[in-house]
Amino acid sequence: MQSLPQAGDSFQAVTDAIKAKQIALYRENKLRELALAKSSRLTLEQFQDQMKAGALKELPVILKADVQGSLEVLSDTLSKVGDGRVKVKVVYAGVGAINVSDVLLASASNSIIVGFNVRPERKAVDLAQQEQVDIRLHTVIYELTDEMRKALTGLLEPTHREVALGRAEVRQTFRVAKVGTIAGTVVSEGRLSKGAQVRLLRDNVVVHSGRISSLRRFKDDVQEVRSGLECGVALENFADLKVGDVIEAFVTERVAAEALA
Repeated sequence: MQSLPQAGDSFQAVTDAIKAKQIALYRENKLRELALAKSSRLTLEQFQDQMKAGALKELPVILKADVQGSLEVLSDTLSKVGDGRVKVKVVYAGVGAINVSDVLLASASNSIIVGFNVRPERKAVDLAQQEQVDIRLHTVIYELTDEMRKALTGLLEPTHREVALGRAEVRQTFRVAKVGTIAGTVVSEGRLSKGAQVRLLRDNVVVHSGRISSLRRFKDDVQEVRSGLECGVALENFADLKVGDVIEAFVTERVAAEALA
């Protein structure tokens, strides 16, 4: 095996050149199998194609929700999706943010992760990208179950992909006359824009979705604040902001299903 070692590789000393070559070939095959497994991770679009070809009869799902009540409703509803030929199989269901353990389980069981009113932790996002695990996030029960139903019936049409714009952490809150509750924040990633669509996270659970009604730098109204800067943020029709909350700004884009595969 003619290749250069990488940083962190371990060496194994052997006295037999033939055995050394066998070990190298074995390790090369294992790496190839691992790469192949990652390249064949299941997505809703791939499931639809494999289902049409008769290769798959179950859609394995790891389900996470914000509260136990939502979880029970979704588990019950998803168990009834399908028609006897194909169905949803809930591999695991739990309450709380999507974490690293969920991604590892999805990777091991070749499942997709479906989240309702929850978000993945940062480490989980990085691992999901590394392991090529498909994560689907929803805030409306009907939309979640409808997406699963369309995947099972081969009708998965152009969908919407979320594109992150920015992220800010609430450091303090205060009241301003005629404006309401203002969150004193630091933009940690990207940018926030006045009027942008946002969600408010508390321990990675979505507690509000809406738009930014006011954005201020010191006493000035501004249209945009970028990463590394402090700003005051007010949300439309929502005042229950708390220290430690996270504001995520995003846009949604319509994407054809085949472009997601």
